[in-house]
Amino acid sequence: MGASELLQLLAAGVTVGSVYALVALGFNIIYNATGIINFAQGEFVVLGGLIFYSLLVVFHIPLGVALVLAVAAVAIVGWLMERLAIRPLRGAPTVTLIIATVGVSVILRGIAKLVWGPDALPVPAFSGERSLMLGGAAVNVQYLWVLGLTALAVLAIWLFFEHTLAGKAMQACAINPEAARLVGINVSATVRLAFALSAALSALAGVVISPITFASYDGGVLLGLKGFCGAIIGGLGSGAGAVVGGLLIGLLENVTVGLAPQGYSGYQNAFSFVILLLVLFLRPGGLFGRQRTEGL
Repeated sequence: MGASELLQLLAAGVTVGSVYALVALGFNIIYNATGIINFAQGEFVVLGGLIFYSLLVVFHIPLGVALVLAVAAVAIVGWLMERLAIRPLRGAPTVTLIIATVGVSVILRGIAKLVWGPDALPVPAFSGERSLMLGGAAVNVQYLWVLGLTALAVLAIWLFFEHTLAGKAMQACAINPEAARLVGINVSATVRLAFALSAALSALAGVVISPITFASYDGGVLLGLKGFCGAIIGGLGSGAGAVVGGLLIGLLENVTVGLAPQGYSGYQNAFSFVILLLVLFLRPGGLFGRQRTEGL
């Protein structure tokens, strides 16, 4: 394998890993706020891509406006999910809440299939179908959009948690919900905000990746599982770990498959779970794992 081919694999790996990182961040935000794993996270990715397709292609809304509206629409879906499916189960065992998220995932997937149909929908690239030559490798310009918007989203999340009252309140609820309630923080509203923010991150992932993979109603399951692997590998509850875990999975997937003998490319999806098992065996808490208190 030449240097140009390796560079292309690395570029594709970082791009896909950025998407996994956004989904992993979404998992972490909800986990920190509630102590549960939201297995509807992948469907938020799908809805982001499909709504973006409708706004951009069907209704001919300008790209920037369509992107913002798609992310906002899915954020509202996340808010409604917490309000209608999670909040009524307050006080139920954690496993019950997790099963509820699985149910929501199935419902959202069914709705997506009814509204947009079973076929994958082509989404135009943000800057057209062109590539840049970097070190002898042709890199799709859409990859740069993915990397740039992911970096902006990660920066915005960091600023939100470090420099806003809402972000501080969310961290307080993650550390000790009862103490946060006693000092006047509205824990219920904070949890709803966590679901909305998590859904928005996954929707952004769906928007930026849809020109590369197309938008399809059934694409969320695998993306959600890869994002979950990234969150676990990085250390569930750690924002930095989510980013590192997602990028690590994307890179190792693409490079490993590229270096594997011909005929083994079909096993690409299995590599994520092999990596997950190895990390869990060697470091059960993940690369950046930390202790947290439980509670909704």
